[in-house]
Amino acid sequence: MTLTDYLAQHYTTATARGYAFEIEHYLVYLGGEERAVSVGYSDVVSYLIYLRKRYDNAATVRRVLFAVKAYHRYLLATGKRADHPASRLRLRDVAARTQVQCQDLMSKAELAMLQAPRRERYPLLARRNAVIIGLLVHQALTAGEIGRLRIEDIDLAKAAVKVAATKRLLARTLPLAAPQIMALHAYLIQDRPQLLRDDTDALILTSRGTAEGGEGIHYLVETLRPLLPGKRLTPTVIRQSVIALKLKAGGGLRQVQAFAGHKKVSTTEGYRETNLEELRRVVDLFHPLATD
Repeated sequence: MTLTDYLAQHYTTATARGYAFEIEHYLVYLGGEERAVSVGYSDVVSYLIYLRKRYDNAATVRRVLFAVKAYHRYLLATGKRADHPASRLRLRDVAARTQVQCQDLMSKAELAMLQAPRRERYPLLARRNAVIIGLLVHQALTAGEIGRLRIEDIDLAKAAVKVAATKRLLARTLPLAAPQIMALHAYLIQDRPQLLRDDTDALILTSRGTAEGGEGIHYLVETLRPLLPGKRLTPTVIRQSVIALKLKAGGGLRQVQAFAGHKKVSTTEGYRETNLEELRRVVDLFHPLATD
């Protein structure tokens, strides 16, 4: 029995495809299936630690853990292993709220660096990647929101993108910047049709031509980390930076709340408090009070 057969028998088509994607990355991390048949509990924990550094969302790490567990159940079912190294492994912080960390927030200039043209490993993905980065930097969308965008959500004539509501965020319609309109038009007309291999209306496609679920967006941002050494660069940090900059530039609290899709104004206020704390830190560092 192949892994594909096993996943198809035990999970829905969408879940099986997602698990296969995560298992592939797990095997790359380990160094192949030969290594996977001998890893222990501590090795799986090490992989989770690696994922913690890559993803902000604990739910994403949990989903990957489910895929890893499914893979080891497959190894058990096919007799390639006699034990399951992660059967009792649990994550306890799935519902933890992402905190805004001042040291991670980026300046306007640093955000601009992320949008600078660069040489892509796969030229066909160049404009797609530019579209993704644009949605992160200009609209402060989450990776999940970008993955859920459909072609009909983009209105180039009105220069707007329609973002659907989620459990945590409100629906909103946001304006597109001029460079985004050009990139989106070229991507939709030229690149997306060449990438398409699946029957999907998803705006963003993977290199395999299937709908992007969000994992590829995290990977894309990870490839940009050399531009900002020392920074904890993730889609969430980009979003937080954009929101904080809007408040710092004088954006009204309710206006920024609507832009970010926050259900509660208190969430937006947290970014304003973050800016005050950052200001206090700078004042204390360069202009300490006299102690004599």
